[in-house]
Amino acid sequence: MSDRTGTAASPSKVDDILAEYQGLEMQLSDPELHNDAAAARRVAKRFSELQPVIQTYRKLTQAREDHDAAAEMAGEDADFAAEADRLAVEIPVLEEKLTDLLAPRDPHDSDDVVMEIKSGAGGEEAALFAGELVRMYQRYAEKHGFTCEVLDVNETDLGGVKDLTMSIRSKHPSRDGAWSVFKFEGGVHRVQRIPVTESQGRIQTSAAGVLVYPEPDEVEDVEIDDKDLRVDVYRSSGKGGQGVNTTDSAVRITHLPTGIVVTCQKERSQIQNKARAMQVLAARLQQMKEEEADAAAAEGRHAQIRTMDRSERIRTYNFPESRVSDHRIGYKANNLDAVLDGDLDALLAALHDADRAARLGAED
Repeated sequence: MSDRTGTAASPSKVDDILAEYQGLEMQLSDPELHNDAAAARRVAKRFSELQPVIQTYRKLTQAREDHDAAAEMAGEDADFAAEADRLAVEIPVLEEKLTDLLAPRDPHDSDDVVMEIKSGAGGEEAALFAGELVRMYQRYAEKHGFTCEVLDVNETDLGGVKDLTMSIRSKHPSRDGAWSVFKFEGGVHRVQRIPVTESQGRIQTSAAGVLVYPEPDEVEDVEIDDKDLRVDVYRSSGKGGQGVNTTDSAVRITHLPTGIVVTCQKERSQIQNKARAMQVLAARLQQMKEEEADAAAAEGRHAQIRTMDRSERIRTYNFPESRVSDHRIGYKANNLDAVLDGDLDALLAALHDADRAARLGAED
């Protein structure tokens, strides 16, 4: 392999990735692998993660070879000279892209996520706002190839959300999974507007909390002892707590050592709801374990604010001025309606750019 990787990456790093990619390719072509669905998904997921690196590296290698050939002929043919000039511009762009792809990444970026949204200070108005956040994320997910599945919801009579848990998953294995997108959303979201419940026309500030954590295909190094669990079953409920079925199929699991509570009422059977709730609990415990083991990594993932205090906010949605402000990066835009309709692209791009700058800075 040529050592002309410039500033993009060390030759050994690229060699390692090439070797891993070729090994995964061989595994995927082996029929035996596909007898184990979980193993096949794991290999396919890693293969998908490496594809952008391999494709960019191959484009860069080809561009360098073509540039050398065109430069040799430039003196004899103006077309070759133009081609050499074009490639001279393209090569640094590909080098920068490869550098970015090889920069340190959050190990969970390809994972699916579980998102919890809870109304905070502000009563019914906070619950209505929490419901708007749910719809905002669902609309964004639908537009960008993710699927949303509500696992549990507690609604108010006016259609607000007291608390909701949903999973967000990629439709296909990807290097940039749901965690790479939604990990920036954890924290307290604040809204400033005249509530529908306000008769005097006064602007009110309310808050909703968002908690996001990765849900890997396999949860590692987490053991859950049955004696540490309290399992309650109850009837699934709709708005205002109204029962929507006649069997006790919904499940609430409390992890006694940590106080974590997970509920699931999506499935029809108690057994299915318990199994899904256990998956979510394991994912939360793994995240907690990782954060405790590596506080620096947790900070790098924009550690989430767990309280509902209105002053501890990551973002403010100001209706009178149609403004969205993200306080972590100083982002402001006057397109509130579009954002609440799921148009989060510019905001998330700004958060990703800030994260990328931090990752690259960490390498210096």
